[in-house]
Amino acid sequence: MTREKKTSLYLVPTPIGNLSDITLRALEVLKSADLILAEDTRTSGNLLRHYTIGKPMQSFHNFNEHKILETLVARMQKGEVMALVSDAGTPGISDPGFLIARACMQAGLLIECLPGPTAFVPALIKSGLGADRFVFEGFLPLKKGRQTLLKKLGDEERTMIFYESPHRLLKTLQQFGAYFGVERKISVSRELTKIFEETVNGSIEEVLLHFTEKEIKGEIVVVVEGKPK
Repeated sequence: MTREKKTSLYLVPTPIGNLSDITLRALEVLKSADLILAEDTRTSGNLLRHYTIGKPMQSFHNFNEHKILETLVARMQKGEVMALVSDAGTPGISDPGFLIARACMQAGLLIECLPGPTAFVPALIKSGLGADRFVFEGFLPLKKGRQTLLKKLGDEERTMIFYESPHRLLKTLQQFGAYFGVERKISVSRELTKIFEETVNGSIEEVLLHFTEKEIKGEIVVVVEGKPK
């Protein structure tokens, strides 16, 4: 009788706002893991305390993942089970996760990714724009390559999805207007699943006017109509 291979690394999606948006299986995995790798231990600590999970945590983020990756893989090879969480949503989607998943795969370790929250999915579905074919761009480059990418995306026919921060939203919308045309349809969602959730739909010009007249807060997802055929 062959023994089934044990999972060494779980990628665990966590709520993007409302703490109730976590699966029962995600809670089971977090309770049973030997170590929880967290992008920000303070943020993840709030979630773990809410569900009375007292497992050890270690920081794992863009600034230290290269340094500690080899050690973590070695520990998993010796039998430790780890769960990776980001501050919100699914690890690896504009968050750390890719490197450790690849390293585990190369080491022959078993990885599982649980289904769960991701901010761009509800934003896309409620945008009213085509969801049958879309491209996820995440955060645009801040400087180098930004204009080149925007010029290229001007001809993209699929619905486009971006993440953006509050203080850069107006600049990004202005650039979208310049490269895509101010009449292009757009949807901006912020504070998804939270008390002050808001989605604004319209042309780039209309949505830009809306956000010019108010203080912008919260995590933001921008969905842009593809180039009309």
